[in-house]
Amino acid sequence: MKVRIEIDETLFEDEVVIRCRRLDEETQKIYQSLQEVKKETRSILFYHDNTEYYFPLDKILFFETEEHGVRAHTLDQIYDTQYRLYELEEMLPGTFMRVSKSTILNLQHIFSITKNLTAASVVQFSGTHKQVYVSRNYYKPLKSRLEEKR
Repeated sequence: MKVRIEIDETLFEDEVVIRCRRLDEETQKIYQSLQEVKKETRSILFYHDNTEYYFPLDKILFFETEEHGVRAHTLDQIYDTQYRLYELEEMLPGTFMRVSKSTILNLQHIFSITKNLTAASVVQFSGTHKQVYVSRNYYKPLKSRLEEKR
């Protein structure tokens, strides 16, 4: 496989083109890696009171659906967002994972998981009292994702 970088200062926006004879597993992995990089650099607009905020996604502990929409939780603040959970699920980087019908969490901020066989398990985050519940259907996939990180 050849890899080449061409610099064209007349371009309005950077563009990555993959040329291949056929779409094989290696090419698929390269494409997915590029998609992940694209997701990581994407920014989301957050709102609190009458102010708009722009900050890195890695500050987010979790997104949660509430009666007035989707809220983003950081260590010490709660922000509103204009997106629905299913939209966030598609656009967020791989460090985020859906863990219930109403919650997407950032895997990088998990401090502990208290397993409950009969009900939802509890995820706690370091440095805050905030916690979320992982439904039984999402518990095993969550554990698998955490094992991959180790």
